[in-house]
Amino acid sequence: MDALEALADQVRNGEVDTVLACFVDMQGRLMGKRLHAHHFIDGGWRETHCCNYLLATDLEMETPDGYASTSWQAGYGDYIMRPDLSTLRPLPWLEGTVLVLCDVLDHHTHEPVAHSPRAMLKRQLARLSELGLSAMMATELEFFLFEQSFDEIRQGDFRDLQPISGYNEDYHIFQTTKEEHVMRPVRNHLHAAGIPIEGTKGEAGRGQEELNIRYAPALDTADYHTIAKHAIKEIAWQQGRAVTFLPKWHHAHSGSSSHIHQSLFRDGSSAFFDEDDKLGMSPLMKHYLAGLLRYAADTTYFLAPYVNSYKRFQKGSFAPTRTVWSVDNRTAGLRLCAAGTEAVRVENRIGGSDLNPYLAMAAQLAAGIRGITEELELPPPAKGDTYSGDSGLIPQNLRDARDALAGSTMLREALGDSVVDHYVRAAEVELEAFDQVVTQFEVARGFERA
Repeated sequence: MDALEALADQVRNGEVDTVLACFVDMQGRLMGKRLHAHHFIDGGWRETHCCNYLLATDLEMETPDGYASTSWQAGYGDYIMRPDLSTLRPLPWLEGTVLVLCDVLDHHTHEPVAHSPRAMLKRQLARLSELGLSAMMATELEFFLFEQSFDEIRQGDFRDLQPISGYNEDYHIFQTTKEEHVMRPVRNHLHAAGIPIEGTKGEAGRGQEELNIRYAPALDTADYHTIAKHAIKEIAWQQGRAVTFLPKWHHAHSGSSSHIHQSLFRDGSSAFFDEDDKLGMSPLMKHYLAGLLRYAADTTYFLAPYVNSYKRFQKGSFAPTRTVWSVDNRTAGLRLCAAGTEAVRVENRIGGSDLNPYLAMAAQLAAGIRGITEELELPPPAKGDTYSGDSGLIPQNLRDARDALAGSTMLREALGDSVVDHYVRAAEVELEAFDQVVTQFEVARGFERA
């Protein structure tokens, strides 16, 4: 019985009445519609529609100008949302509800919208497939859990936020026991939704959590990441708590990352492993990692897409400051994990908890593929404390990352000029919004003394 037939049975017997038809926007959020389940099985499973501004907006859902794909002048037309029935899954934390992810198509040509995140990742996976390779990846999700609810925090103007714990809870079982009213449903509901959850743990901050999801094919990993992030927010809300995936919610507290573990396979076996190499790295892996290094600045925007993203990159914080690689070294931007074993892989530690996994993974694959096709040479690994030194610095701010993206010949060839220009404009929108705001820091610092 296929997924649609199984759903039809659940609808007929009253188990399911609502289908969330969703796509992933530029910011990595789920957007879409709640469809009555009878409508979905009667034909809604073929397609539905949405306004095309949803892939040319910002966190505030504004309609900024400057996008070539859509505008007021062009009239803000429709996109087609085509459900991918392989993604159909229950959402156990919402009664009678299932979710299906949709691919976004042009309303006139029915071709994938090139700058839609899922299409961008699929395109890089297709390029990889042409080389006889497939990608396995995993993303770590870090976030902070707060005593207050989202509404209480908003009504308090986002001041006096109280993390749910009073001390560093890294691997701390007693403190995380106090948080099980949120974290236990997160694990169990996601598992019941078909997300291969490994577990959760306390992280190195007050109220900081980490969720780990099992290694999977790259597209599945991006889907899992997006659904899990959405679920965490909803489940916390149901418990009267708030969470944030902001990479640096307070200068005195730890930052939150989203490390990306990645490896390539050929014919079911790791293409990264070479038992004759001292570190277990195949020539292909070395080329791939060299690509990540060579094009690290080009891809940083997709790992750190907002002004706040760059507040996380501080010495001695476990967040990197330099795009060097090292062996099992958490100070480096790129860390070799499981050296000498068949599980050998690279962990990119640059990405923050605010990244869109489809965009981040697509950019990583584009850089890695270029490293393979150009047979780039991997420099020796860095050793010791890699915070020291000035070479290979991560772009220092969103402006620098935007400029690197705009000037990236590699990404323009891999993603297309129109796609790169689209996300350059997205970076500019964030910068323009931030530059117009007078912050509390400026007022407090200069109100009397300036």
